[in-house]
Amino acid sequence: MAASEASAAGANTFIPLVTVVGFHHARGPEVETWFGADEGTDPALDNEWPLLPFMALSDGAHASTEDFSYFTLLKPARDNKPATSLFGISCTRQMDASLLINRPADVTRSTVQKAVVVIADSPQYFGMLRERLGVVTSAWFAQKEFTDTEILKRFQESLKEEKERGDQEEDREEYLGMSLRELVHEFKWQTLVLFKCCLLQPKMLFFGSRCERLCMMQFSLISLIPGLIRNLQDCADPELDGYERNLVKPTSLKTSDRSSLLSYMGLPLQIFGKGSLFGPYTPLQQLDILADYGTKSYIVGSTNSLLLQQRDRYSDILINLDESTINITSASLRSSLALSVADRRWIDFITQSVNETWDDANPGRPKTMGYVGSEEFIRLQFEEYLLSLISSVKCHNYLVRHANNPSVMLPHVEGDPAHDFGIEWIDAWTRSENHRIWDGHTDSHLFDIVEPKHPCAGGLTIDDVQRRIAAQVQEFHLDERFAVGKEVLGRNLAAGKEKASTVFNKLYADMEALRESQRRKNEEAKAANGGVTPTAPGFAPDLAKAQQTVQTVGSKAGAYMSSWATWAGEKRKSGWGRSVSATVPAKNKPMPALPVQKEKALPVTPNRSLESERPRTQESYQESLFDADSMHHAGNNDEDIKKQEVVTGTPATEFNLSPTVAPPAPTSPPATHEKAIEEASSVANEWAEADALKENGAPADHDKVKEEVQAAAATPISP
Repeated sequence: MAASEASAAGANTFIPLVTVVGFHHARGPEVETWFGADEGTDPALDNEWPLLPFMALSDGAHASTEDFSYFTLLKPARDNKPATSLFGISCTRQMDASLLINRPADVTRSTVQKAVVVIADSPQYFGMLRERLGVVTSAWFAQKEFTDTEILKRFQESLKEEKERGDQEEDREEYLGMSLRELVHEFKWQTLVLFKCCLLQPKMLFFGSRCERLCMMQFSLISLIPGLIRNLQDCADPELDGYERNLVKPTSLKTSDRSSLLSYMGLPLQIFGKGSLFGPYTPLQQLDILADYGTKSYIVGSTNSLLLQQRDRYSDILINLDESTINITSASLRSSLALSVADRRWIDFITQSVNETWDDANPGRPKTMGYVGSEEFIRLQFEEYLLSLISSVKCHNYLVRHANNPSVMLPHVEGDPAHDFGIEWIDAWTRSENHRIWDGHTDSHLFDIVEPKHPCAGGLTIDDVQRRIAAQVQEFHLDERFAVGKEVLGRNLAAGKEKASTVFNKLYADMEALRESQRRKNEEAKAANGGVTPTAPGFAPDLAKAQQTVQTVGSKAGAYMSSWATWAGEKRKSGWGRSVSATVPAKNKPMPALPVQKEKALPVTPNRSLESERPRTQESYQESLFDADSMHHAGNNDEDIKKQEVVTGTPATEFNLSPTVAPPAPTSPPATHEKAIEEASSVANEWAEADALKENGAPADHDKVKEEVQAAAATPISP
């Protein structure tokens, strides 16, 4: 491109400069001396760089022994030379003031802080320059004498000689120090979000406490656009637009030449043009240019946390490197940056490749020493993605223009390939400045050169889900947490099992001891009674007499029941009413005395049959289930009474011979029958006590029971 040639021509005219910036206790940071400038001149004053000392000494640089800062400077137009951008890199170090051989009078603090700065016309070789600058600065500080600047002078002269010889090949890209592996490893799928965000040209603000890492993350991000590092001549000021003015639409293509192919496809996409700014490190003194009306977009970085308090004013998206978070404050930008299924599949594959080859000891190189996961691998993947993107956008525009003309459709293109990149993002990109420049200087049929298809086109598959789950497990360290949790759970289970075993063993031992104690007591009692085991202390039941008593009481009770049945049959014939309530006394329970019927008898139809009563009886049983549940919770200790009430739905104090039809008590029962009822109840109670005597063999007072049973047997039953 013509713009690239202009950049190369301008590069040979600027000689790198070296300067020293020191921190004065009263005046703050200031430029102390220059190397490579004409005698008696001050490039900072000539080029109007009042913020150079603040850019060279970053906020928070005093917190570390060594730190690097990267920044941009505007070189104004002069001597028929257009305005352009310059790039500065500084190495800041500090040392104890007491170690100085000759301590100046103006050094009043305990430490001395200075920065050695190199100003060049391109950041393309800052990776190699950074290593050399660090060595020179360290050697200068090791002299412990800052007035001796011979080493800095020779360093500048070496840079000048290299520039004049043309040792640096302009068509070669150097990315030393711009670690894409760290970018992908830290931000994972959000790396693609940041990449597509750059193309939309919003206001991007990076924040981090370490200045060097802050700057290199931004350089790494923009280096994903092929050729952009060599074409940043307009990034230092929003008024510069030299790239677009010198840009010429390519008319030829050599497909075997990568540079020719990229140029024909319209790369690099110029995201720093009119109204844009790039400031890897931007001090607070430069905030006025960020808030200027002419500044529409920028990518800047800051180490001052005060800028975080005004992030809504100075940023559409904030990238916090200390916390590894991305905060998109613009709602429309957040919606546009939503990744499609194909985008997620593509970036997840790259993220997985980096994570599987990650080496903490050497983050910049895969531990397998292979190509997959390397820096070059990541760059070529993004280059393929970008070429497919711009080809799909050209295809999308073609399909939209000829939507009503089926004769010019593209049979080899399936659907609209732009959907895989996100239609909402494409709509937002078409409103950006870099799209306007690219679309106006490229051919409309780029999709004939590069296939208009997403590198990972297609729907969601099970492999995508598995890859996403694996990435999330690794991202949140779930495997490590599960391992720790499993280990803790295993220890707790082992401890609990041991405690439970101890408790059971103790309980079993106590039970065995109690059983042995009881056995010994029985043996002792048996020996004391002459070999007979007593059932109760001092009492031996007479089972023969008890059996005779039971038979006598049983015969009397049977005679009574026969008499009662005869009397009830006679009264039933006389027309007594019917009752649906019935309760049968439980086995081995005292038979209660019959109370006088107080409730009004139910009316009965004379011709009503027994079958007609069954629905009523069934209905009464179903309704009683709820009452049984409530009675169960009432706390009654008599289980037999509860069973009677559950089955019949009738309180246990009522008594009837028949569960369906029972004769109620007469209005004025004969006295003889009342007496018989009382006697029957008494006999039944005695019967139960005798039965208990037989089963338990240990009544409280055997003689008393015997006398009562004999007295009851001698009493005649009234008819």
